[in-house]
Amino acid sequence: MSKKIKLNHLTRIEGHAHLIIDKKAGKIESCRLEVVESPRFFEALLKGRHFSDIAPIVARVCGVCSISHTMASLMATEKALGIEPDPRAQLLRRLLSQGEILQSHLLQLYFMAAPDYLGIPSIFQLLNQRSDLFSRALRLRRTANRICEVVGGRAVHPVTTTLGGFSALPEASDLKQLRQELVDTLPDLEATVELFADFNFPNFERTAEQVCLDQSGQYPLHAERVISSCGIKQSVAQFKSTIDEYIVPHSTAKMARTERGHYCVGPLARVKNSFEHLSPMARKVADALQMNAATSNPFHGLKARLIEVIHFIEEAIHAIDALLLHSFASARSTAMPKGGGEGIAAVEAPRGLLFHSYSYDQNGLLESADCIIPTAQNLASIEADITTLLPHLLDLPDEQIKQRLEALIRAYDPCLSCATHQLQIAIKEES
Repeated sequence: MSKKIKLNHLTRIEGHAHLIIDKKAGKIESCRLEVVESPRFFEALLKGRHFSDIAPIVARVCGVCSISHTMASLMATEKALGIEPDPRAQLLRRLLSQGEILQSHLLQLYFMAAPDYLGIPSIFQLLNQRSDLFSRALRLRRTANRICEVVGGRAVHPVTTTLGGFSALPEASDLKQLRQELVDTLPDLEATVELFADFNFPNFERTAEQVCLDQSGQYPLHAERVISSCGIKQSVAQFKSTIDEYIVPHSTAKMARTERGHYCVGPLARVKNSFEHLSPMARKVADALQMNAATSNPFHGLKARLIEVIHFIEEAIHAIDALLLHSFASARSTAMPKGGGEGIAAVEAPRGLLFHSYSYDQNGLLESADCIIPTAQNLASIEADITTLLPHLLDLPDEQIKQRLEALIRAYDPCLSCATHQLQIAIKEES
């Protein structure tokens, strides 16, 4: 006797993948998340390029996380060439990164994840019935875009960022207007919290090591040290060297592990490990969502994203105040680097810890590059979550099994590619 559950198309994830689950005599034999995207070989494309070309190229790795790749690339090159950005440039970079995280989180919360809990296949079905919800999502997303436009020059693929700082700086009048736009989001944020507080998240717990950056008393974005829920405290360079990226036969995407096994990165890891650094308003929202640092429910990654939205809105307002209070003209770059060297940097991208590692020769040409992507670090944990959850679902109708597994995968917001959205789920059963 055989049984096969097949889902040919799953929207609301980034990229192509198949989830294959093998059953035998009512037991799960294996679970494979098969990523079928064609590799794009960005690291090989960078070889031989001058350091001034690297960041603009790697920004194209991802249309959602172009700023994170830009930041990680610039920071790694700066370490290799001995460049120290001005503190005002670092503050502007942090503001720019906040804008990207807000862009990504709001897109995922409203357009990718919320339909799972509203019982609809797409938020566009609410265009007529719930125009208020749809308009709210667009307003919030527009404000996030505005941060990236004001600081980075445009909403996607920044054009003002450069080694040592910025090639062009925002006008004070634009920052003042942006600040007011951020303040004006507060009613929409309150309504968003009320919406997600009413969602019925599955009751599922699986303890996993949660890894993120540690940024000296701040909520992490750009930092030199990595921490984990299992007590790890290592420099970025040390931790990067302990990661084992490996290939599995069923996937074109790499997976990652340490000597302790698979681990998780992303909003849930950041909230768990840096809960005490959340803003006052974000802490209140965490209480409203019944979320704390002890959670081990991967579905609560959505709650963590919303908590981060509140935190970064509040922090962005304070960052603009600090920029307006003091001159930030020194953020304009005058760096004239020469020679070569090696550098490793890490940033917190929307989906988690992102590493870039470069080596340059004495002519400033790139000899080698290594990029470790957040989703690659999460894929093994996604498989482990599915393997743990599935036995508790087998008595449900096939359609409900699909829905629960899809919601679990979307809770991670995996970025398998930037262009297409497809997942095929098949459960095979042998007697």
